Amino acid sequence: MGFKIALESLGCSKNLVDAEVMLGILKNNGHRLTSDFEQAEVIIVNTCGFIESAKEESINTILELAEYKKTGNLKILIMSGCLAQRYSEDIQNEIEEVDAIVGTASYSKIAEIIKRLSEEKNIIELDELDFVYDETLPRYTTTPSYMAYLKIAEGCDNNCTYCIIPKLRGKYRSRELENIIKEAKELAKNGVKELVVIAQDTTRYGIDIYKEQKLAYLLQELAKIEGLKWIRVMYSYPEELSEETIKVIKENEKICAYFDIPIQHCNNRILKLMNRRTTKEEIKSKIDMIRKEIPKACIRTSIIVGFPSETKEEFEELKEFVEEVKFDRLGVFAYSQEEGTAAARLENQIDEEIKNTRRDELMLIQQEVSFNNNQSKIGDVYEVLIEEKLEDNVYIGRTYQDACEIDGVVYVNTDKKLDIGQFVNVKINDALEYDLMGVMLDESSK
Repeated sequence: MGFKIALESLGCSKNLVDAEVMLGILKNNGHRLTSDFEQAEVIIVNTCGFIESAKEESINTILELAEYKKTGNLKILIMSGCLAQRYSEDIQNEIEEVDAIVGTASYSKIAEIIKRLSEEKNIIELDELDFVYDETLPRYTTTPSYMAYLKIAEGCDNNCTYCIIPKLRGKYRSRELENIIKEAKELAKNGVKELVVIAQDTTRYGIDIYKEQKLAYLLQELAKIEGLKWIRVMYSYPEELSEETIKVIKENEKICAYFDIPIQHCNNRILKLMNRRTTKEEIKSKIDMIRKEIPKACIRTSIIVGFPSETKEEFEELKEFVEEVKFDRLGVFAYSQEEGTAAARLENQIDEEIKNTRRDELMLIQQEVSFNNNQSKIGDVYEVLIEEKLEDNVYIGRTYQDACEIDGVVYVNTDKKLDIGQFVNVKINDALEYDLMGVMLDESSK
């Protein structure tokens, strides 16, 4: 008889896919999965170690769940993922409640590690980061039945100076096209309607194994799969986003005109310090190209403020850029000084208070941009994916312009009973800073 196992996955969607593979392996090995941590005999925390706030969340979650060794049925506590990869020895020395530490390249051994824990203690499993995908591994999806993530590559070669990911995940390694398509077909067969394509950098897909960019071709092939309604691409670096990919997105109705292109800054000196292979002029040119080709495209980005030596004038330039470009979606992060990164060693590190003030200033500008964008949508009709019933006659959903758990939502008024995962046509009649409100139209489709 196997253990009753619960898993908590923190951080990004790429981490979640690893967690889902672990759950699939455990289920296939006779273990029972549960979402009740109090009842669980084994708890796995798949951690994030990207920035300071994520590390704190991971440690706090471990300590909180460790209490079930006293109050619940917990016998084994396992820490996996990026923080486990980054600080394995520190964790072993400082958090005695953790029974095993599993690195980012070792999650496929999870069942074997749990078996070993009956005879061993304090296991640390850190394999080489150049592992190749084992396509035979099962996966137990934990997202809502109508959507799933499709990870097309592992690792990263960009070596941005602020980022620790290459040290935690290794070099960029694309999966083979045939295997990705096979998995996508299986997901569609199981009822997935929204497929979210992810990697540390989706635009580099194929360069390592096919010696050329293959994202555009992959998207064309995914668009042929029956049952899929939306295909959304995340994490596309602006310098590598090709005209061919933009053209494929424009020509395929199934592929959401949603461009997630993290620019991180606009000042050329800062971009160079970040080791970003682009310039302000190139970023602006790429955005203009997208908007010219696809006027209804939604452009999302992320920006880091308070990077070492960022001057007041450079920050003012950034504010002006955000006001000028009017991104549809924008995430702003205060720079986090991460040990082991090149940027952590730069001079003129900026005070936390200044970083946070700059973040808040930029978000206030974006709030107004977003509000005006949303106001302009009043009267428009959107296809909305229904995700939740809020109360009688009110549902919550998303348009193609909204990624799950990242962007805004649409509040849908209707006197009809709707199914979760259903697509309906909604006329927008009101707008807030980040969310829309509307009424369902009768000609809505399933």
